[in-house]
Amino acid sequence: MVVKTRKSNAKEQSSEKGRSQSVSGKSRRGKDGKSSAIQSKNGLFSGVIRNKLGLSPSAFARGVTVLILAVIVGFLHWYHLSHLFENDRHFSHMSSLEKEMAFRTEMGLYYSYFKTIIKAPSFMSGLYMIMNDRLTEYPLVINTLKRFNLYPEVFLASWYRVYSSSMDFFGIPTKMCWTINRGEGLEPVESCEGLGDPAYFYVTFVFLLNGAMMSLFFIYGTFLSGSRLGGTATVLCFFFNHGESTRVMWTPPLRESFSYPFLVLQMLLVTYILRTKNPSRNTMMALGISNIFFMLPWQFAQFVLLTQVASLFASYILGYLSPVKMQSLLVTHMISLAVCFLLMFGNSMLLTSFYASSLVSIWGVIALRDHFVGTFKPGLFTWIMQCLAWVVSTVILKFMLSVILGASDDAHINSLIKSKFTSYKDFDTMMYTCAAEFDFIEADTLFRYIKTLLLPVNMLIVGFIAGRTIRDIIMFLGNGETNKCEDNETEQTQVLANGVLVYHSLQLVAFAVLAVLIMRLKLFLTPHMCIMSCLICSRQLFGWIGQKFKLQIIVVAILSMMAIQGVANLQSQWGIIGEFSNFPQEQLLEWIKDNSSPNAVFAGAMPTMASVKLSTNRAIVNHPHYEDAGLRERTKMVYAMYSRKPAEEVKRNLIKLQVDYFILEDSWCTRRSKPGCSMPEIWDVEDTQNAGKVPLCTLMSKDSRPHFSTVFHNSIYKVLRVPKTVKDIR
Repeated sequence: MVVKTRKSNAKEQSSEKGRSQSVSGKSRRGKDGKSSAIQSKNGLFSGVIRNKLGLSPSAFARGVTVLILAVIVGFLHWYHLSHLFENDRHFSHMSSLEKEMAFRTEMGLYYSYFKTIIKAPSFMSGLYMIMNDRLTEYPLVINTLKRFNLYPEVFLASWYRVYSSSMDFFGIPTKMCWTINRGEGLEPVESCEGLGDPAYFYVTFVFLLNGAMMSLFFIYGTFLSGSRLGGTATVLCFFFNHGESTRVMWTPPLRESFSYPFLVLQMLLVTYILRTKNPSRNTMMALGISNIFFMLPWQFAQFVLLTQVASLFASYILGYLSPVKMQSLLVTHMISLAVCFLLMFGNSMLLTSFYASSLVSIWGVIALRDHFVGTFKPGLFTWIMQCLAWVVSTVILKFMLSVILGASDDAHINSLIKSKFTSYKDFDTMMYTCAAEFDFIEADTLFRYIKTLLLPVNMLIVGFIAGRTIRDIIMFLGNGETNKCEDNETEQTQVLANGVLVYHSLQLVAFAVLAVLIMRLKLFLTPHMCIMSCLICSRQLFGWIGQKFKLQIIVVAILSMMAIQGVANLQSQWGIIGEFSNFPQEQLLEWIKDNSSPNAVFAGAMPTMASVKLSTNRAIVNHPHYEDAGLRERTKMVYAMYSRKPAEEVKRNLIKLQVDYFILEDSWCTRRSKPGCSMPEIWDVEDTQNAGKVPLCTLMSKDSRPHFSTVFHNSIYKVLRVPKTVKDIR
């Protein structure tokens, strides 16, 4: 078979070739068009990032990576806190009463106001109840929102009411309840788990907030060190030293649980401001807002901010902080303080604090220095004079304001500091110093810092910073010129960067002094040491090591050595397995609810009074919030039961306070944390005329008659009726 093929002529071949070239050209143009379109889109995206955010695409990618890692570590910390809390108490299997009893001392007091608002007919009526409270210091009517920094409870209660009503409207269940058989002859109880349970809602928010705090720590460490490895080092150091860094997993309702995360944000913003030549108004506003959120929940915040202002002032004196920027920071602090003063209904402790006086005195020192800059050349003498002027004017102004405003609520703090350096003692001071958390820092704490290498690493970093600072000071004193050169942009940037390191070192020293004097304040020192640890990744400090890769290898090696003890610390925390049970107190609270009048008034040990108010809604005359001068005097009258005073005198004091029942605890009569710290021994410091007598509490535990009558007792508690007439004794 013959296959015929058509032979194309020259014209057809030419035409086919042209079509082929045309198609090929069209294909190439299509590919080029797609490529140029993609490039155009990428260019548009890059332009948006560069114009709107002021970042290059690579910097934007690094920022996104940092945020993702921050979210991850925040989630891990939230899970870690929740896990520890559940393991310690078996919270998910506790009844509502047991959950309330688990919030001991001042924790129960704070939580009681959250409970008051959510149980009230409306949010506004609940708010009115806590602002016109007669149950906490009967018969006085006090504004507890002003006295106890209760804004966290107000916000949480409002959110809980909105959440509950919304879920009820849509018919969505918010909690799961079941019956728990407690064994040992105890009655079964109902236990609920889920955000619909008030206690669960409360602690969940606290742990979420502190999970977010860990995200801030990662961002803080990354920004300060200029390396994501630095942020990782900060987070790892915090976890390795978790038991020394926070106690939120054991005490969620304490004020620091709500306040400290905002201090981390505030210090991050201060770091950014110090590193920026001309910080924007929005940045200063953000700093002011973070100040407010830090101060509102916690009465102790003013002392922390005092150390910050002092550290900034020292940086200013050394020439690392310009007068203009220092004054901007002072104005921001002043405005924040004024806003808090208004929101706290004119709480005089804010205006009579050393923090407020320090802001005014530093402003005056800077203003005078500007006026006499031509007369006094910067130097060692000028530095000393400025420091002396600041200290003297602050102390004078503080005591003048205290006298003018008649404020004495913080007098116990002055006595506490005085007792640290002298042999001074009084009742109120010993109530603090006999508690371990208000004693000097323990040697064991320092050993734990050494085991995780946290202390050695910080000493190394501070040593390098101090060396650089001393070199700058010597050069400054030798040349008689300022450290910074106004015409050299690179020199200014270097001075700003050095100023950040100097400020953080000074802040670390300030926190160390606080922690040494009062062990409880190591909760500021340890996290700041973790932040400072990120500087082992800083090229600014350790660029002399060589290539970046070499430094990273060294950092990883140091973190690996830290992990040896750090992981052991974490395993020790994870190994804590407990179950809350306090049946004697449960018996007491149930008896009060069933056998006392709703108008009955109780007195006793401060921790127990918080539980009585929270779980029985009965009036009390004293409570654990010991910062008020009037409350300290009331508590002293109540605690006379644990002195050696005559029973008749103690009874008169209780009748004067309109007390119906006194809850006596034998343990308060006999226990002592260290020699000289039992309640009768504390009383011996002031009540010397009765020293040597048998304590009244010992006599009452045997037989309360004829001055009181016993109406309830178990293995721990004994309820004494305070008779108003002879008939009541029988």
